[in-house]
Amino acid sequence: MTSTSTPTPEPGRGSPGGGTNADPTPRSSWIALAVLILGVSMALLDTTIVNVALPTIRTSFDASEGTLSWIISGYALAYGLALIPAGRVGDRVGHKWVFVVGLAGFTLASLWCGLASGATELIVARVVQGLCGGIFFPAVTALIQLMFAGRTRGKAFAVMGAAIGFSTALGPIVGGLLIEAFGENEGWRSIFFVNLPFGVIAVVAAIVLLPRIVVGATARGIDVVGLLIVTAALLAVLVPLIEGEDAGWPWWTWTSLAGGLLLIVAFASWERRVAARGGNPLVPPRLFAHAAFTGGAVLALVYFAAFTSIFFTISIFWQSGLGHSALASGIVSVPFAIGSIVGASQSERLTHRLGRTVLVLGTGMVAIGLVSLWLVLWLVPTGDLTHWTLAAPLLVGGIGSGMFIAPNSQFIVATVDRNQAGAASGVIGTMQRVGSAAGIAVVGSVLFGSLTFPPGRPTPEVVADAFGHAATMAMGTSAGLAVAAFLLVFTLPRRVDDRVRPA
Repeated sequence: MTSTSTPTPEPGRGSPGGGTNADPTPRSSWIALAVLILGVSMALLDTTIVNVALPTIRTSFDASEGTLSWIISGYALAYGLALIPAGRVGDRVGHKWVFVVGLAGFTLASLWCGLASGATELIVARVVQGLCGGIFFPAVTALIQLMFAGRTRGKAFAVMGAAIGFSTALGPIVGGLLIEAFGENEGWRSIFFVNLPFGVIAVVAAIVLLPRIVVGATARGIDVVGLLIVTAALLAVLVPLIEGEDAGWPWWTWTSLAGGLLLIVAFASWERRVAARGGNPLVPPRLFAHAAFTGGAVLALVYFAAFTSIFFTISIFWQSGLGHSALASGIVSVPFAIGSIVGASQSERLTHRLGRTVLVLGTGMVAIGLVSLWLVLWLVPTGDLTHWTLAAPLLVGGIGSGMFIAPNSQFIVATVDRNQAGAASGVIGTMQRVGSAAGIAVVGSVLFGSLTFPPGRPTPEVVADAFGHAATMAMGTSAGLAVAAFLLVFTLPRRVDDRVRPA
């Protein structure tokens, strides 16, 4: 490895007793971590901050239901597809500059989103924004892996996990405050403009403070054909899921779904062919020789499909259905945000004490929270619903989510050989983002597909009841995904070695 900054050695090496009481990590590494966390927070905040703005965007552009889903799913899909290629480029040219370029692009794309003059332009800008987020995110995990070691590395990843959970849950609150401050009609643009000062600060700080570490020698070419095939496959599946309800499920939607499944099979065949030739496949087939890794990859997809989609449902129901403001919609998510902070703050300690049980508890609490949320929407009359009614289920779900998000990747990566950890981490990150995109597509289709009004001009009460029914169906879908995630946790190993961390 060529580098101008050397990764911290494992604690205890060279000491007589094999251990040390002092933390060998230099202060500069923690300062660099703060810069990385700022970038992570911006990218993850944008996965949910847009949710509370969807009703106002719909009014501003007279947008369709499918357009609203694309604004969220397009970002998540582009983000996920960029992760693995960006990680490979970072190994070759240095993760610092991949982080800088990706974050600069993300900041400029945020400006474009805020200036968009139509729904289609906003979708394109969101895709570019997601693509840039996916470019700089692998550099974050890679630099943490290289700057920290042992238990200290675990603490650094716990900080990142807490930032992910907190930023995702905080998004609706921040979005609601901004729209309240700048107005319902054009206030949604401020949720993108707010990235500009933080983006500039983070880019400048990254240039000055991040170490330049180049792995280089182990990096090989990018599987461009594989990337094109999997992109086409995911689009072939997502397009009908998002557009099908609006279009009335014509023949092309079913043809596209079938074609997407065939392309997934073709992708798997191509990846095996690349591996057999000694090439560098986008998704190494050898990873899936481990049954536990396969289960973990599905877990990542299913969990993030459940987790991300709940804010989509609540935001649309609370504003379009019940007529509340964007700020009131954001306040609903406060218990989940608080719970995420609490759960994430304890995840590292609980992981070392309980092993896999921390993930069992985390996904169990998320499942209980979402099932309870579904029951509240089903049993409580729509007119009686307040943010206090949803507070307890969201708090329970938030605590569980915080406990799960921080350590889940290291447990999944631990199912494969050590020399496969980097590739496994990239695949898991992609599955998480693809899960977010798929979750919005599926839950959005259920939400809008269940939304029906009686003939004539509906009263506010009728509108509320119609949206209440649709939200109940959508939340039931999210709850079902959360229960499935709980069951999939048992495919993971009971314990994980401290040194096995995402790369």
